[in-house]
Amino acid sequence: MVFQRDVAPGIHRLEHAYTNQYLVEVDDRLVIVDAGLPRSYGPLVEAIHHLGRDVDAVSALIITHGHFDHVGTARRLAKQWRIPVHVHRDDAWLAAHPYRYAHENTTRGGVPLRNPPSWKLLSRMAFAGALTVRGINTSKVSVFDDDAVLPGEAEVVPTHGHTFGHVSLYYPDRDAVISGDALVTLDPYTAAYGPRMIAGSATADLERNRASLDALAATGAKSVLPGHGVPWHHGVAAAVERARHTDG
Repeated sequence: MVFQRDVAPGIHRLEHAYTNQYLVEVDDRLVIVDAGLPRSYGPLVEAIHHLGRDVDAVSALIITHGHFDHVGTARRLAKQWRIPVHVHRDDAWLAAHPYRYAHENTTRGGVPLRNPPSWKLLSRMAFAGALTVRGINTSKVSVFDDDAVLPGEAEVVPTHGHTFGHVSLYYPDRDAVISGDALVTLDPYTAAYGPRMIAGSATADLERNRASLDALAATGAKSVLPGHGVPWHHGVAAAVERARHTDG
């Protein structure tokens, strides 16, 4: 577990098994962005306690997309903490069936097999429960569309492509954008570092993902907070320029 406070003002990063979650302070409450893996539950509670809060301070969960490593605790949080779970309308079904995702590569395992350094990352994710995620029923989520403003004054940035309903979240007052997996600084499937898109093993439409980077760049944010890898504080435009030249 890695816990970093204030990776942007009032936004804190929890990394567990190479997968990020963010805790966003909203007055005296917390909004969680992404739900990690099943065994991320304990580290999440610990992170909340590090902030001097208890779990009853959490008011909502926002999911950037419905892949298994971003919905791992969503079902449990909704049931036990009784918090609303927000997911884009086009990813609600995927959040309920998090292994049935579209991907460009005909064999998902091909890219990791060609990139042995990724085996460590993927095995750590598997140990954290990546193979046993239970999705969250569509009746238990609050769906939103591209023009939504979500809890914490998060502006939805449509970045469809990694999944068909993938979104990023822009916080103008914090000069930061949570990019989910539209742009990461670590690809678990290749173990490659630096701003990039994730490999086609886990991306529905690489060209659509690449086009969506325009929406990220348009925010002009200083800080990019990715779903995997460390935050980038050198401006979203520079991160997007680098990511455009990755082949996924």
